[in-house]
Amino acid sequence: MRSRLLLYSLLAFGYAFLYLPVVLLIVYSFNESRLVTVWSGFSTKWYTALLHNEKLLDAAWLSVRIAATNATGAVILGTLAASALVRYRRFHGRTGFNLLLTAPLVMPDVIIGLSLLLLFVSLEQLTGWPPGRGFATITIAHITFSLAYVAVVVKSRLSQLDPSLEEAALDLGASPLTVYRRITLPLIAPALLTGWLLAFTLSLDDLVVASFVSGPGSTTLPMVVYSSVRLGVSPQINALATLILLFVGVAVLIVGWAMGRQRPR
Repeated sequence: MRSRLLLYSLLAFGYAFLYLPVVLLIVYSFNESRLVTVWSGFSTKWYTALLHNEKLLDAAWLSVRIAATNATGAVILGTLAASALVRYRRFHGRTGFNLLLTAPLVMPDVIIGLSLLLLFVSLEQLTGWPPGRGFATITIAHITFSLAYVAVVVKSRLSQLDPSLEEAALDLGASPLTVYRRITLPLIAPALLTGWLLAFTLSLDDLVVASFVSGPGSTTLPMVVYSSVRLGVSPQINALATLILLFVGVAVLIVGWAMGRQRPR
């Protein structure tokens, strides 16, 4: 009995440590006072003020566009890479390819950001592209490390598929492209959706890499939030974080529903 009580106490402490700050952030986004640590009444004025904050809204829109483009590109490239590793067990350079693919998982963000900054500067000097640093450079940088996460998720799903399904379709006269489009893709669709959302979240959350490869006029949302917090936390940041949490919660529910439909009954 005592050991069970201790276990429940540790579990409650762990959940409180993780989620109580998030709950307080949501509660104080409805605070009347400008001081985020002093409750003075319920109000939604900070959400109204957020809608009129052009700097935050422009940064949020830029981050969403970058994250969506990054997630789509990472899913395409990550799926191709995972398919090559699962379907072709032996090919020249497989070990090096796998090493380069998974390197961003363990490489510090500072190293990724600095190396890509040097790459973009050198390319601009040699070819004139990219002309400065902005949407394109941030998106390429995010795809560079996001596709590794997508490849791991999709590779795990592909390795669990029954190859006899594809072999049966090929025996019945379907082309390899048709088999991949009509059979393989629907079976790995939950993994693709999970990878897309993971890449989207990684891009939306990134601060370090974007700080290296961004330029004037291409400030992302994490950069704006970080610069604002350094001068003091504004209740508008709480309101913005609450909206992001709402978006993430809905996305998680959608993924859970999609994956639940794929489970055999």
